[in-house]
Amino acid sequence: MVKGEGVWVWDAEGRKYLDCYNNVPHVGHCHPKVVETIAKQAATLNTHTRYPHAGILDYVEALTDTFDDPLNTAIMTCTGSEANDIALRMAQAVTGNMGVIASDQTYHGNTVAVSQLSRTNPPPGGFWDHMAFVPAPDSYRPLGGEGGMAHAQAFADEVQKQIDALAERGHGLSCLIICPYFANEGFPDLEQGWLAPAIEKVRAAGGIVIADEVQPGFGRVGSHFWGHQRAGFTPDVVTLGKPMANGHPVGGVVTSMEVMSAFRNSFKYFNTFGGNPVSAAAAMATLKVVQEEGLQQNALEVGNYAREGLRKLAETHACIGDVRGSGLFFGAEMVLDRATKEPAAAFVKRVANGMRQKGVLLNFLGVNYNALKIRPPMCVSRENADLMLETLDQVLTETPLEP
Repeated sequence: MVKGEGVWVWDAEGRKYLDCYNNVPHVGHCHPKVVETIAKQAATLNTHTRYPHAGILDYVEALTDTFDDPLNTAIMTCTGSEANDIALRMAQAVTGNMGVIASDQTYHGNTVAVSQLSRTNPPPGGFWDHMAFVPAPDSYRPLGGEGGMAHAQAFADEVQKQIDALAERGHGLSCLIICPYFANEGFPDLEQGWLAPAIEKVRAAGGIVIADEVQPGFGRVGSHFWGHQRAGFTPDVVTLGKPMANGHPVGGVVTSMEVMSAFRNSFKYFNTFGGNPVSAAAAMATLKVVQEEGLQQNALEVGNYAREGLRKLAETHACIGDVRGSGLFFGAEMVLDRATKEPAAAFVKRVANGMRQKGVLLNFLGVNYNALKIRPPMCVSRENADLMLETLDQVLTETPLEP
């Protein structure tokens, strides 16, 4: 890639692509207001955060205004990985324990500690003894065979099993860390309140809840500004990353003053570049564009429109077993047989490559790696969605449904 503008990118040969996958340029590739703000601040002052500046204070105030109490303070970082690493240490500071529970299909970054959370990419030396995993939620094939709150209770029971297992190994529980949208797990359709039984068990065991909002946050799910609000709970710690400054390397951790104080009293933490003047300016500009240009509402409306288009495609393409998602994070789970729900993982890979060859970029993921992942910049239009759907119709028609 050599150029980007809005929802479009161009490669070195001059070919133009509709970007239906990239959530890093959250408000659109090279948004002029963000570009102008970065350039202006870079020409004025940029230094490390040992020198206080108003930009970071203004941004954190604007950011925390989008959260519910008591989430009212923040630390700025450069990446989501750093943010999740800090969040794990916050859990240690608050609880005095080390035990961590995560989904078995998740991804939270690539520091040494955070890489321990990824069952799909096991660390060479094995997992630390205080790490535990629960089956990822799957609304299409629910744990226990029944959806809704029965599925929620089955998930909560798995969480309790791991709380007990950690205790047997001599570890108290520090936290449950989840993406509240379960994005990497295939964004299952879960009703509001679905996580309540699991969260109750975590807090009864003395643990805290960390919500990784790197993918669902900043209005992407359309109905709410944050994924945890859509899920119907207030976490103890929220971590942020990728889309926070439209491609500028910015991450962050939002929490309560109580948790922040515990962390600060336990760890001497400093981040040279986290929250530097240019990064803070880029983040503020991105947040303002989301709010001033109504991009959360756009995510809701265009996302609803595009999912309805996918459902219409399912009427003529038997490979589409399930359509799900929220806002501008949605997709279709592909199967070889709707009756058996046999995953069509190899087929989905061919479909994604076929889309790329026809000038539309998307990807796939999920528990069985058979769900198309569609996650465009927030400025995408209905006309863009039509192009994506028309191209997908062509590719599904042309691609043999084979294992």
